Amino acid sequence: MKRTSTISGLVEFGLRFIGMWPGSTYANLWWLIYMTTIVIVQYYQYMYVCTHFDLSDLSLLMDCLGLTLAYSLAFVKLFALWWNRRIFHHILAAMEHDWRECAVNDSYVSTMLNVAELSHRCSNVMISINALAAFFLSIGEHLLQSMNVDDSRANNYSRELPIKMEFPFDVSKSPVFECFLMGQFLYELVLACLVGMVNAILVSLILHVSGQIDIMRQDLIKISNNYNPSTSLNVIKRFIDRHQKTIILSEHIENLFTYIALMQLLWNTLVICCTGFVIIITIGTNEGATASIKSVSFYIAITLEVFILCFAGEFLSAKSKSISDAVYESLWYDMPPTDSRILLFIIIRSQKRLTITAGKVVDLTLEGFTSIMKASASYVSVLNAMY
Repeated sequence: MKRTSTISGLVEFGLRFIGMWPGSTYANLWWLIYMTTIVIVQYYQYMYVCTHFDLSDLSLLMDCLGLTLAYSLAFVKLFALWWNRRIFHHILAAMEHDWRECAVNDSYVSTMLNVAELSHRCSNVMISINALAAFFLSIGEHLLQSMNVDDSRANNYSRELPIKMEFPFDVSKSPVFECFLMGQFLYELVLACLVGMVNAILVSLILHVSGQIDIMRQDLIKISNNYNPSTSLNVIKRFIDRHQKTIILSEHIENLFTYIALMQLLWNTLVICCTGFVIIITIGTNEGATASIKSVSFYIAITLEVFILCFAGEFLSAKSKSISDAVYESLWYDMPPTDSRILLFIIIRSQKRLTITAGKVVDLTLEGFTSIMKASASYVSVLNAMY
């Protein structure tokens, strides 16, 4: 069998880029360089927020504050991933072991290959969406602003960088402005792709667990369709062993993403609120086109992050529940009592759902996603009334 993995090559490249992939060369050095870059950019962003903090100009405040908070969240997510890198490496090792076990059975290989293909597609889509949002946030806005400036105002036109930052020197003159513009574009593009990579990691891990659950259901079908006391007991033992490994893997995923999910839910509620407010107040104005290009794409990317987290938690819970349903729907009542009792214990254990929580406080569900969107809409209405 050709070696493959649930983690896509694009995600693996991103992990190597920040020194998070096991065995990466100069891993700590790469991670330190990149995180230091984020800290420096964040310093000048917050300097801009503090310098231009004015409640009478909510549009400017919400515009720069939303982007600044989003980059702060990206820093927290990457730092949490690095802090829990041992757990992440254990997860990768467990996934590699699962792929080696599946190599002995063609039906298992087919299931895992389908999971890997779906994982790779989802990863490419999520990273591409974030990359497009970064493009429209930087170069797209700058080009539209340039086209909206006529020749009579060209001399008095004050050029602004896409990422609002307060520097101790003037950056609006050429060629300094062009250098900073290109640097911000590359910075936004790389950071957006890394944020999409973190979301893609969660989806890939959840899909891998889903593939293991599908394999367990295949084993149950074998037992039900062709029960043989000499071979079925071995299948049941293999089923229990795989179920236990899946539970441990799910717990590792929970430990890896629980605090990332907590910070993302809290932070993104504010970011969605700020971005939604900017979109509302700029509709129908002269800057409506540029604001739409910049804010709507950013709004979609931020909302997608929250949706992915909540959907992943909901999907994992539904998949874990399907184990008990599959065992119950099998022909366990036709088995000898010694074997059927084992399956009953599996049903009892499967009733404790596998899930992902936000800070080990609340489960991530689609209902929670709707609550976040409602809360953000409420905050937007309050800000709009104040404006």
